[in-house]
Amino acid sequence: MLLPFFKGFGTSAGLIIAIGAQNAFVLSQGVRRNHHLVIPLICSFFDALLITVGILGVGTAMASHPALTRAAAWGGAAFLFWYGAGSFRSAYRGGNLETEEGGSTTLKKAVLTTLAVTLLNPHVYLDTLVFMGGISSQFPLDQRPWFGFGAVMASFVWFFVLSLGGNLLAPLFKKKAAWRILDSLVGLIMWSIALSLLISLA
Repeated sequence: MLLPFFKGFGTSAGLIIAIGAQNAFVLSQGVRRNHHLVIPLICSFFDALLITVGILGVGTAMASHPALTRAAAWGGAAFLFWYGAGSFRSAYRGGNLETEEGGSTTLKKAVLTTLAVTLLNPHVYLDTLVFMGGISSQFPLDQRPWFGFGAVMASFVWFFVLSLGGNLLAPLFKKKAAWRILDSLVGLIMWSIALSLLISLA
């Protein structure tokens, strides 16, 4: 059961650990200590919900159609190679994150903004419902919950570490070198998972 758990954890981590509006928002609010427990909880909850729906629905549907399963694996591998290439390009260019120090935000505004950066991003549905659901179909039914559990754990761990560690991370991630290291790691994770998908089709 460890293999599907760690594959789920690694796949989910590779998808969410990247420079983007959601991560920038979570980190900046963590730096300011603005509702730094509520915000990562909302992000993690919706990730868990969408991943579960994907595994129970899309994953099961694809498992009953071998051709769809293979197509999902090929498509997933292609997407991961493309995503990884983008991470390596970002690592080459070097990014940065400017976090502003400001006053506190009301809980209502924080919740609404978190919902917006979480649910208005079309990639979240591709990543969780389609992509994670499709990859889960590579495993037998009794192993899919472990894959999903690993994916959900990666989401909870990442968002809470990002928020609670914001005060320590913010000064570091104002430097291009830190983003280069992070993006390079993301690229390696994505390409390694893509290779594992291709190997499973051989």
